[in-house]
Amino acid sequence: MTMDRAPGLPALFAGQREAFAREPYPSLAVRLDRLARLRTLLERHGDHLAQAISADFGNRSLHETAIAETFIVLAAIAHTRRHLKRWMKARRVPTSFHSLPGTSRILPQPVGVVGVVSPWNYPLQLALAPMVAALAAGNRVLVKPSELTPGFAGLLAELVSGAFAPDEAAVVLGDADVGKAFVAQPFDHLFFTGSTAVGRQVALAAAAHLTPVTLELGGKSPALVDTGADLQEAAARIAAGKLFNAGQTCIAPDYVLLPRGQEEAFARAYRQAVLRMYPRLEENPDYTSIVNARHYQRLEGLVQDAQQRGARVLPIAPEGESADPARRKLRPAVLLEVAPDMAVMQEEIFGPLLPVLPYDRLDDAIAFVNARPRPLALYWFGHDAARRQAVLTRTVSGGVTVNDVLLHIAQENLPFGGAGESGIGAYHGEHGFRLFSKEKPVFIQSRLAGNALLRPPYGPATERVLRLLRKLV
Repeated sequence: MTMDRAPGLPALFAGQREAFAREPYPSLAVRLDRLARLRTLLERHGDHLAQAISADFGNRSLHETAIAETFIVLAAIAHTRRHLKRWMKARRVPTSFHSLPGTSRILPQPVGVVGVVSPWNYPLQLALAPMVAALAAGNRVLVKPSELTPGFAGLLAELVSGAFAPDEAAVVLGDADVGKAFVAQPFDHLFFTGSTAVGRQVALAAAAHLTPVTLELGGKSPALVDTGADLQEAAARIAAGKLFNAGQTCIAPDYVLLPRGQEEAFARAYRQAVLRMYPRLEENPDYTSIVNARHYQRLEGLVQDAQQRGARVLPIAPEGESADPARRKLRPAVLLEVAPDMAVMQEEIFGPLLPVLPYDRLDDAIAFVNARPRPLALYWFGHDAARRQAVLTRTVSGGVTVNDVLLHIAQENLPFGGAGESGIGAYHGEHGFRLFSKEKPVFIQSRLAGNALLRPPYGPATERVLRLLRKLV
């Protein structure tokens, strides 16, 4: 846990801090150049990074990496480069009438050295998307990738060291103890993506230095299928989002709420959708493996606990295909007759298991969601605008996609972040630029200022001015 587990980390951090002191406000040209180098890195080596991720997983769909990781980061870089000049400008804001004719502005200023702790499930996107925002805002960046994807992490460290000076951006490798040493550094902002439990530890470490934190966590994101929704379409879209990356997605639909009596029809539609997408599993490069044996066994344990406590588990697999546990390709499954106190409803699933729970009234579904920690995402399927508005206004979640899943994360003009136990802070696009900037307020006094009327010695003239000001507020 101590610094000797990461002997070069303090020097690396100090080098970035010194470099920032020499250049506390990088020009637009410098920032665009750093983003261009990151873009070139991805364009030249995206395939190699995808192959490294697949090797770490056992099998990770190369197309899923291209869609959800490489493309997302390249789109973020393109969006940022198009708008960065405007984002960097000082914004003039109205000045209180009693301070006229002075003027007020907000100047976005880099905060300094940013630390990024990224997870294993989307190791490329969740390391580099925060890095895009931090570099755009003019900061220096250190990234600590997960030790659970070591091949990817080692390759990323090599590529970043070839594209950036170590005092601009660098990758720190190591195990959980190195991670603890990393978050103990006095960063100017610390960005963490991972579990809620580890997020609490990160926040405690950051508190020692009063370091601002952004915590992108997780939780149980519900998919609420309302009356009048197209059940076939909802099932197909939920299946696509649930099984992307084999469910190892922080915003995957974790469970389904739907009107009582529709459970069997939904299960049939879901099964059909799964088999259309994955006519085979074991030899299918499109179906991703569970990242390691521990997580595979944890998911099997959730199934066993649910079965032992009365749930009906409906596995979905191509006919005649046997499972090889060594491949860690866990069979998708729908779980019916699930009780809220089962383990599968108590912890984030992070795998291809989908509990389905019925409700009698929309109020009951909303109450079910609100009785639990605030989710990172919520999905609503239906066509009634009033009922949609009820769900949007009476629940609190990190984000929402209506009549589909996952897609709010891909919108550069929408902030992405959690609420309550699912996270603190938000980024993407301009929201990420602002996150890693100090919005410095600047008041510029006029030569014609009248504030001398409110200086000592106070007397009758002061009272008259105060009476006038009170009438004007």
